[in-house]
Amino acid sequence: MEHVDHILIVDDDREIREMVGNYLKKNGLRTTVVADGRQMRSFLESTPVDLIVLDIMMPGDDGLVLCRDIRAGKHKATPVLMLTARNDETDRIIGLEMGADDYLVKPFAARELLARINAVLRRTRMLPPNLVVTETGRWLGFGRWRLDTSARHLLDEDGTMVALSGAEYRLLRVFLDHPQRVLNRDQLLNLTQGRDADLFDRSIDLLVSRLRQRLLDDAREPAYIKTVRSEGYVFSLPVQVLGAPA
Repeated sequence: MEHVDHILIVDDDREIREMVGNYLKKNGLRTTVVADGRQMRSFLESTPVDLIVLDIMMPGDDGLVLCRDIRAGKHKATPVLMLTARNDETDRIIGLEMGADDYLVKPFAARELLARINAVLRRTRMLPPNLVVTETGRWLGFGRWRLDTSARHLLDEDGTMVALSGAEYRLLRVFLDHPQRVLNRDQLLNLTQGRDADLFDRSIDLLVSRLRQRLLDDAREPAYIKTVRSEGYVFSLPVQVLGAPA
């Protein structure tokens, strides 16, 4: 049987839920609509979905909190498209940090939402050749650092843990899976965010800057992530697969 993508719509506005749900159904998608985070969590306990459309401004836990929880749980790989009533770059940056894959500002046309959903699903499933993030081992070692890819913990040589946001972790994984290879911004956006690069093309520069801070990497003379002028970034150190921790 052919797979039909299942979209979960989380929005406290009943009219928007019904409008989006009906439109997506008419265009060949399976949809479920819920009104808040409690209903979302309850539904996801028993039913996996292919993508979540998540409103930011909701009573109780807002969309940013829910997105963070999704990225920390068993559905962490599920794409999230966030809806916001404000075209605010700060919201977009925070959403990126929480792990959102795309943004759409209200009011929006249902046709545009459908196009965004299809783009996110396509980019999530069809990464560029030879640039697929792998799970080769639980520990990856580089320089003075070790990354536990199961628990998503970054530890320095003294065993001190450094917290990473979901977006920082995904960017670091891409670099560690493709060390000493120049990756341009479009490739990094596709691999870490699963969305069209022109939506927020400077977000990678922001993430690289934040990741350098986590690694205590001097931006003026970086030892880990180097800027290649007019091309992108390269992770300059070799990476060791250390296997599972004892």
